[in-house]
Amino acid sequence: MRETEFSETGVRIDRWARSLTRAGQVTVKDGRVVLLTSYGREIDSAPAGTVSAGRPWFAGADATVARVNGTRYRLTMPRRPDKPDDATPARRFLEAVRRAGGRRD
Repeated sequence: MRETEFSETGVRIDRWARSLTRAGQVTVKDGRVVLLTSYGREIDSAPAGTVSAGRPWFAGADATVARVNGTRYRLTMPRRPDKPDDATPARRFLEAVRRAGGRRD
């Protein structure tokens, strides 16, 4: 069992116009992408090979879009003021999905 490749809390998860949680968690572990509510309930999960993720041109550096099981989710991850721009959680999430076998849009 490998260690967690990516985990971030405090993530706003929207199913486009509808907010599902403002303090959720996104995890990439053992080749799976898991979206959780702030209470730890699973919103959606899928093998990383079936997940596509990318950064929309209209979004800021803290937002990504992931397609999990055919459903598009907008993930807005908190920015850390003490970290450089290349270490943003959104960028680390995209890299973790790519390394785990997912597609990048």
